[in-house]
Amino acid sequence: MTFSPRFASRTRRALVTAAALTAVAATGTATAQTKTLYIGMNGGTMEKAYTQYVFPAFEKLHGVKVVVVPGTSSDILAKAQANKDKPQMHVMFLDDGIMVRAMGMGLCEKQKPNQHLNDIYPAARFKDDLASGVSVGMTGIAYNTKMFAEKGWAAPTSWMDFADPKYKGKVVFQSMPSSSFGLHGFLMFNRIQGGNDKNVEPGFNNWAKTIGPNVLEYIPSSAKISEMVQTGEAAIFPLTPTAVAALKSKGIPVEYAQPKEGSVVLMTGQCVIAKNSEPELAQKLAEFLLSPLAQANVLQFGAQIPTNPKAPAVGEGAEQVAKINQWMKNAVTLDWDSVNANRPVWNTRWNKTIER
Repeated sequence: MTFSPRFASRTRRALVTAAALTAVAATGTATAQTKTLYIGMNGGTMEKAYTQYVFPAFEKLHGVKVVVVPGTSSDILAKAQANKDKPQMHVMFLDDGIMVRAMGMGLCEKQKPNQHLNDIYPAARFKDDLASGVSVGMTGIAYNTKMFAEKGWAAPTSWMDFADPKYKGKVVFQSMPSSSFGLHGFLMFNRIQGGNDKNVEPGFNNWAKTIGPNVLEYIPSSAKISEMVQTGEAAIFPLTPTAVAALKSKGIPVEYAQPKEGSVVLMTGQCVIAKNSEPELAQKLAEFLLSPLAQANVLQFGAQIPTNPKAPAVGEGAEQVAKINQWMKNAVTLDWDSVNANRPVWNTRWNKTIER
């Protein structure tokens, strides 16, 4: 499959630019006092897309400064939980499963009704509107195209390819306790072995004699993937089309492959943090981030797939959305209530039996 958006290099062809967003935002009335909103989210491509092409318009409209607190979903959740009574952040982005946990902890405030919230896909509205999806994707398989070409290997097609002996010492897998990608990959392997989201015995019992021997390293996040591909250490690893696109835009030789058993739906959700110091502005920011123009810009410049179907997409962006829609046909949605209830026990077992 070909998946090669070069977002940064094609700004002249972009349908929507930061300037266009700012022009639209300028029709509003800016407040006189400058305040700061802190938003927790992943760093890298996502942070760059929002800080350069989305937040400036909101800042001009409301006379505020939006500052990103970067980190993984687990990092951001930990920060929010540690400051639950006096939040240091106003809005946070979390992967869907971790967002469900945050909602259960009482960390999220119900989002106020607005037109953009009504426009997003129904699946992107979390229970009781305590959160909303800002982008949708899935975890599947990514592979090192340079290595595959040199070895004459065909592109992977199944989660069980991770167990293929030819990849011994070349599989990189994210740690299940700290990464949604690792969790997704393990649970799909578990399903193939006969388990489900409540019963992971087949997965744990069979890992050591299948995928385990091939794993070079269990990594806490995907930050090392770029380096490990370039050094020839990593051949195959769980990843999303969005993350693959970001790596490819930097010249990293990777590609995405949709497993025949299905990928795992991975939605990035946002929530207004309960008890934050600027509840009205935080609500307005959450609403703004669901707008068609904001979502069109993060599609164009950050490869984030919109949850608002009104977000315009042309060229490579349209191709990307079309591919995601195709891959979503056999994508799997996890039973997050069961997963979150059991994950602490699974994490302990993983650390003792797999990453020991």
